[in-house]
Amino acid sequence: MALKEKIEKNRQEKHDEKYMKMALKEAKKAYDLNEVPIGCVIVRDDKVIGKGYNKRNTDKNVLSHAELIAMKQACKKTGDWRLEDCTMYVTLEPCQMCAGAMVQARLKKAVIGSMNAKAGCAGSVLNILQMDAFNHQVEVERGVLEDECSALLSGFFADLREQKKQF
Repeated sequence: MALKEKIEKNRQEKHDEKYMKMALKEAKKAYDLNEVPIGCVIVRDDKVIGKGYNKRNTDKNVLSHAELIAMKQACKKTGDWRLEDCTMYVTLEPCQMCAGAMVQARLKKAVIGSMNAKAGCAGSVLNILQMDAFNHQVEVERGVLEDECSALLSGFFADLREQKKQF
């Protein structure tokens, strides 16, 4: 790899880490509500245009996933349902519902922190984001700040198990 390519790769990694840290801040808001800590930000032209965190239990609504909340904000901000020139940063691999919405929105890229072996649809169980049969595929980058994203989730579930022991 040439020096110029290494410099560009390093710049992109720092860029991705910056926005994943913002997604982690969103995930911590979910944690504080005793929700599974998943956070998401959507970026266009180096500006955050949508953000969200998991609020399914709080809202009593299956649609209150971090990704869907962030996409709703981004669509409102852009005035369009298409997010073709946007990148989503999400702390946990999207489920089938969110992955499908990402394809429908024609999202350019998804940057994922931690993978989800039990329900992930960006490469773990399925890869809805990159199915050739669909009219759009989302570029995917995996493992950005993976340790931090995984630690937040692991800590949450450890706390949850501890709470259940006390009852």
